[in-house]
Amino acid sequence: MLDNQDIRAELERHWEATVALDLDRAHDIYHDDLIVEFPQSGERISGERNLYELRAHYPAKLTFKILRIRGEGNLWITELIITYDGRPVNVVTIMEFRDGKVAHETHYYADPFEPPEWRSQWVERIK
Repeated sequence: MLDNQDIRAELERHWEATVALDLDRAHDIYHDDLIVEFPQSGERISGERNLYELRAHYPAKLTFKILRIRGEGNLWITELIITYDGRPVNVVTIMEFRDGKVAHETHYYADPFEPPEWRSQWVERIK
């Protein structure tokens, strides 16, 4: 069984491969019977091979910026920005590990927006 440090190292390798668009290396982290869910579109991908093929045939040009990775035990969260053909989207990915590999992954997507002026006196802008 992997400890927190081992899992974090696996995640860092996964995201490094994802940023480099190295699909084979990025998929080393997944169980064969992986389940990936996209709640906002109501979709589920069953099996690592289906996820691999979906990503291999993705029609947009993608870039990834990892903002932070947090977690412990079998539950880890990554916050990132995925840019689709020049359009950035904020993403939260929740990964659940089983036997040192990701068995379940959930993705939440949010488009960036300009904050309303009325609350500017109480907030600061994040760059």
